[in-house]
Amino acid sequence: MAYAEKVYKVKNGVRTKQFTWRVKYKAPDGHVPPILSRSGFPTKKTAEDWGNEQERQIREGSWLDPEKRTATFGEFARTFMASREKRGRTGGTRWDRLDNHILPRWDGTALGKITWFDVDTWQQTLPVEDVTRGHCVSLMSTIMTAAVDAEYIKANVLFGRRRTRATSGDSARPKPPKIQRDGGVRPEDAVLLAERLGPAIGVHVLATAFGGLRWGEGLGLHRDNTLLLRRQQWGAGEFVCPILRICEEYAEYQLRGKDGTKLGWGLRLEPTKNDGSTRDIDVPPFLALLLRYHLADWPHARIFATRSGKPWRRGNWARSFRPACDGREEREKRQGVSYRAAWEPILPGLDMRALRALHDTLQSEIGVKEPLAFEAAGHKRPGIKRHYQKPTPAMRAERLDGLEEVFRSAMRNAGLRTLWGRGDLRKHGP
Repeated sequence: MAYAEKVYKVKNGVRTKQFTWRVKYKAPDGHVPPILSRSGFPTKKTAEDWGNEQERQIREGSWLDPEKRTATFGEFARTFMASREKRGRTGGTRWDRLDNHILPRWDGTALGKITWFDVDTWQQTLPVEDVTRGHCVSLMSTIMTAAVDAEYIKANVLFGRRRTRATSGDSARPKPPKIQRDGGVRPEDAVLLAERLGPAIGVHVLATAFGGLRWGEGLGLHRDNTLLLRRQQWGAGEFVCPILRICEEYAEYQLRGKDGTKLGWGLRLEPTKNDGSTRDIDVPPFLALLLRYHLADWPHARIFATRSGKPWRRGNWARSFRPACDGREEREKRQGVSYRAAWEPILPGLDMRALRALHDTLQSEIGVKEPLAFEAAGHKRPGIKRHYQKPTPAMRAERLDGLEEVFRSAMRNAGLRTLWGRGDLRKHGP
């Protein structure tokens, strides 16, 4: 049972007759120290009542350690990040949001002083896209839930709350799309871009547009996982087609220490995400042919890489890719500088993500069934149907025939018979 004792005030090193009351009470089992105290009560009764209330909460399991109660959001956020190691890119993104947006406002705020009203008001003022505001609030909520589990606070006041979204001023105006064309990317764009960039880079472009690889998955594709064979029973026979096995990817991100210290930018090879990303992608015949040519020429293990075999950095890739999409001016020959022909724009704003999206759009256009469409894109199909419906050889053959015909049509529309002078890629009659 809690008990109180007098604490005399001291002035100039001499004890005075004035005093307050300090209460001492028993801490939970295993707590160090076993006896806790708190001073500053005006009467003995208020001190004992407060101490007895602490012991009641300890018995009920609702007590919070006073030292934890005073912890700030920033202190606990750093503890949380050190104890929750994620895939490199995920951890880097979390630290970026903490450093750039969350901690400048909430670093020194006690966990127990955070209210939903203040957080909702703050997130509306962030000078970023609305989706990033949502991610910041979501990360704060995740950290606050962990604080509840660690018994720093009793409840997460952010859990389950709906953010207020700005609906006036600039936020109400639709933002212009990256690609200024109705209908977005066409297969002809991918074909023309691949032809312009040459075989080593062009085949990467086509594998993304007609295979749906993510950027990091393309960089991580190993020659040992390229053009393997899928074999499935199909009626009285067997369905056989070449595949790309996606099981790892490169990720470029800011490296961090456990305390969030920046350690420079790194490019790391990692396993794919656990949301359906690890998969085998069926390859249409035209792409299989171009990949065979590429494998015969390419000396490196990673088939989509720089000439030296190193994975592309985004900056280096952009120096080749952006002029091919956006166009460039002619450069005259002069001492130390070679001549460079002008390029007309193919599709300003086009990027590899848009080419991956083109693949999914084409799948919808040619009627690829949902079980296979989700698998090929590396997406986890929502709902119970993913457990019941599986891709069949007939679905796979239909998808390959559809993509092949789209490519042949794009070649005709682009006025091309070959790519990089390698074999006639037109579809010949029987």
